[in-house]
Amino acid sequence: MKPLRIGNFSGFYGDRSAALREMLTGGEVDVLTGDYLAELTMLILARDRLKDPSAGYARTFPRQLEDCLGLARERGVRIVTNAGGLDPAGLAGEIRRLADRLGIPVRVAHVEGDDLTAAHPGTLAAHAYLGGFGIAECLRAGADVVVTGRVTDAALVTGPAAAHFGWRPDDHDALAGAVVAGHVLECGTQATGGNYAFFTEGDVRRPGFPLAEIHADGSSVITKHPGTGGFVDVGTVTAQLLYETGGARYAGPDVTARLDTVRLGLVGPDRVRIEGVRGEAPPPTLKVGLNRLGGFRNEVVFVLTGLGIEAKAALVREQLADALAKSPPREVRWELVRTDRADADTEETASALLRLGVRDPDQRVVGRALSGAAVELALASYPGFHVLAPPGKGAPYGVFEEVYVPYVGATHVAVLHDGRRIPVPPPRHTRPLAAVPDPPLPEPLPPGPTRRAPLGLVVGARSGDKGGNANVGVWARSEDAWRWLAHTLTADAFRRLIPESRDLPVTRHLLPNLRAVNFVVEGILGAGVAAQARFDPQAKALGEWLRSRHLDIPEALL
Repeated sequence: MKPLRIGNFSGFYGDRSAALREMLTGGEVDVLTGDYLAELTMLILARDRLKDPSAGYARTFPRQLEDCLGLARERGVRIVTNAGGLDPAGLAGEIRRLADRLGIPVRVAHVEGDDLTAAHPGTLAAHAYLGGFGIAECLRAGADVVVTGRVTDAALVTGPAAAHFGWRPDDHDALAGAVVAGHVLECGTQATGGNYAFFTEGDVRRPGFPLAEIHADGSSVITKHPGTGGFVDVGTVTAQLLYETGGARYAGPDVTARLDTVRLGLVGPDRVRIEGVRGEAPPPTLKVGLNRLGGFRNEVVFVLTGLGIEAKAALVREQLADALAKSPPREVRWELVRTDRADADTEETASALLRLGVRDPDQRVVGRALSGAAVELALASYPGFHVLAPPGKGAPYGVFEEVYVPYVGATHVAVLHDGRRIPVPPPRHTRPLAAVPDPPLPEPLPPGPTRRAPLGLVVGARSGDKGGNANVGVWARSEDAWRWLAHTLTADAFRRLIPESRDLPVTRHLLPNLRAVNFVVEGILGAGVAAQARFDPQAKALGEWLRSRHLDIPEALL
């Protein structure tokens, strides 16, 4: 059977608006997927809906579609997207009105049942991560466009593949292969050289969006349209496979994919084959993402220039101590960022930043009283006093939490283009998740001379967030580098290199087929990205920080 060509045109809400047209005109494709939803996006949409009950979905998608709907219809390309956010039915209705206005006969279906907000009082949004079989029902019934709310990112690929190949829920290996392909596609150009550790090895000024040629057994080839920017190789695919994952078992509502069975191989220019993926029955519960308001935060950034940086910082802290003591915020965080250099030839490079961040359930506690106290220091503090921006009245911040519910807690329904409602049953077979025992380590490298050098000279890394946790996937590009990496970069070594993690649980997972180790750092992001608990709230650059740290590396690897 001919492979199914599934492409991606969006990796997040705000991605390249021209990508839909580029993917439709750049080469052969059967299905295009658009991923718009992240944990933070759900909170943003929920806050939008508070202001406007008709809001709740990605407003940019209909604008993209207006320019391309006729072209997609003409070329027989189906479009599947989670841009429906909190209101998939509302977005489906808008697309129908758009199609009527343009005079294009399009069958629009949607998937619902993920919204569990009513069952979780106190949340702005509570949504279950549904699988791909609702999407499959819509496509089997002839839909040209399928809109969903919160489904797993990979469901945008497993759904079309299941519909095309006739897979059933117990076809675990095939579904697992599609999940892996979907995970590679879901972040768009991160699979084609974007955000890639070794980005200088190709032209990544404007990477093309990725494609997966999926076969009936679930194997796939990751590629891109000819002539587009960026590049696809084993490294770019490995990096994306490690992104926002944990151990060897990658669980979802359709199947648990075994990442330790993935085999990658370069089969041509910009063509990487994924094969050997094994699947297991999904876990017995559905993940539900809860978004709620956590309180209010405020920040003042003082600029300290020239000499006596430490003394200047100490003075500001002492001067503001009284203001903070009068009505103490629940959380107070000071951070001195030493961006200054000695004998600098610009004022900016002669300056350090002192950040004061405060949080409290009461906006008044973090608001103008604190801001006023900071501003009042303008003529009464350290020499050269100024701040990056005037402090405000305090802004709300969100908190993300995940819980798990039985499948019967969510009513997964495919709403077909003709209005029929098809319930999607829960999986017949489930399997509780359990950690996979670590595989044996490879043989260590023989002893030899070493040199102190950055870790990133011999390994790549990619990092990301899942709620309050971060993961850092690190992979080697040669067998010798893998032998060294597996023995050297232990969880304890990670803690030494990343001081923020020293008092946190750090778990290391070995993935020998990928020559990779994957670290999960629990709690480093606090209550999630919306809580803005650290300088890099989504841990996007945590892997690059790790690569910049120095170790004693065998000279044979350098």
